[in-house]
Amino acid sequence: MGKFNQPGLEKLREFLNRQEADLLADGATRSREAVRRVPEAKLETDYRQQFAVDGDRILNSMAYTRYIDKTQVFYLVKNDHITHRMLHVQLVSKVARTIGRFLGLNADLIEAIAIGHDVGHPPFGHDGERILSRLCSAAGIGAFHHNVQSVQFLDRVERKGKGWNLCLQTLDGILCHDGEIHNLRVAPATGKNFSDHAEEIEKKVHGQNAQLMPMTLEGCVVRLSDTVSYVGRDIEDAIRLGLIERSELPAESAARLGNTNGKIVYALVTDIILNSYGKPYISFSEEVSHALKQLKKFNYERIYMNPIIKKEVHAIEHIYALLFERFVQDIQNSNMDSPVFGGFADGMVDAYQTAHQPAEIVRDFIAGMTDQFFLSQVPETLRPAMIQI
Repeated sequence: MGKFNQPGLEKLREFLNRQEADLLADGATRSREAVRRVPEAKLETDYRQQFAVDGDRILNSMAYTRYIDKTQVFYLVKNDHITHRMLHVQLVSKVARTIGRFLGLNADLIEAIAIGHDVGHPPFGHDGERILSRLCSAAGIGAFHHNVQSVQFLDRVERKGKGWNLCLQTLDGILCHDGEIHNLRVAPATGKNFSDHAEEIEKKVHGQNAQLMPMTLEGCVVRLSDTVSYVGRDIEDAIRLGLIERSELPAESAARLGNTNGKIVYALVTDIILNSYGKPYISFSEEVSHALKQLKKFNYERIYMNPIIKKEVHAIEHIYALLFERFVQDIQNSNMDSPVFGGFADGMVDAYQTAHQPAEIVRDFIAGMTDQFFLSQVPETLRPAMIQI
């Protein structure tokens, strides 16, 4: 690495950009390639590179702060060692940056996508997502998807509706991160612009079978890292809660990937690096992909759909419906004492107010709630009981 001897912080970013040109892989995203919807003059003299700015903005967002009380898989369970969404996104960031380092990719872009990818998750994880999606569809505003909502928060809700003006590559990676879809290989869909980004969101919301693929290799890494980070961790949580035993893991998967989270993560990360180095895509080997697919199937059947952890889903669904209807009526009736005003809509810029109908404002308000704040909106008699496992 050359010696930096140019005076002044304003020169530092150019030095770092030149480093990227020499050190990053051919297919990596350079910070010079960052595209913002609205150019910001103040960033021209900032010593931080563009994607580092995005990471800082997400880290300081209100949506990121609320990760602390957002469910990952297990809700209404008293156990301080069960994974919550804050830990999950940190694990995704670590795994993805590790892969990116060995592949010569942009670590700042990877981090920004990783820490922002789940800020749109509503209360009570994927159960809450499915419930809220039904309510949104019934209200005529399209389906709810947490990845779309993550973009919505960062681009249109934060800072009282002004948004953070994040780079296209960051928003695209967040939108296209879907770790629930099983992919052997993910190749970037290059050449997108903000119009393409908006069109992909519309297709996703309105059920037009949008096959979203990230526009960068960094986004592809985060997409696979999402799966790497949750599949073994969910197994450890389920074992800790007594829902499954380690000996029950699929023998084929355990033989290839290991039977602990540490072994599973190491095997998957190593396989991705070996099969992606110098390639224009991010990929598992076929053998490891098959073993992972079997493990995900086991998790779905034995953990995610386990009736023990679904005991209170109907109570949660009732609260969702109650709050959605109440807050929509409050907006229509201009009930300024409602939490939807004092806790959310008051002070929003005109651009947000005019672009969102009542159901969309309520969607944004409820999706942003932590689990405990959500429950606090109804009397204790309506709140679900803690699940005894």
